[in-house]
Amino acid sequence: MRKRAAARQSDVLSVLDACDRPMTAYQILEKLQENEPDIAPPTVYRTLSALTDQGRAHRLESKKAFVPCRCRHVESVPVLAICQDCGSVDEHDGSALLPRLTALTDNNAFRADRHIVEIHGRCGACAASTA
Repeated sequence: MRKRAAARQSDVLSVLDACDRPMTAYQILEKLQENEPDIAPPTVYRTLSALTDQGRAHRLESKKAFVPCRCRHVESVPVLAICQDCGSVDEHDGSALLPRLTALTDNNAFRADRHIVEIHGRCGACAASTA
């Protein structure tokens, strides 16, 4: 039986919300297959695409992994601080960056479809443990 798109999105978001680290599409698939063994990779990829288009999840381009949107922002720039040691991701609202980013790209008549900023480094806990 095919699930409706909204129910599938809810399932994927539940899996992402339950994990404190970014997850790849195949990690999400494995979790979903615990309750629905017949779910296929294309279904998960389509669902993740819809969620990222809606701004309800973010794809970490550098890690090819996903995290749920935690800021619930509409017209903003998600700023994701990714710890290179423990893998945690903190999301920040980069609304103040949007006008400056737009001004930069307007110089070349470039029109952005979406914005996402990834910052790689160490979270407070990992930085403190190496100090």
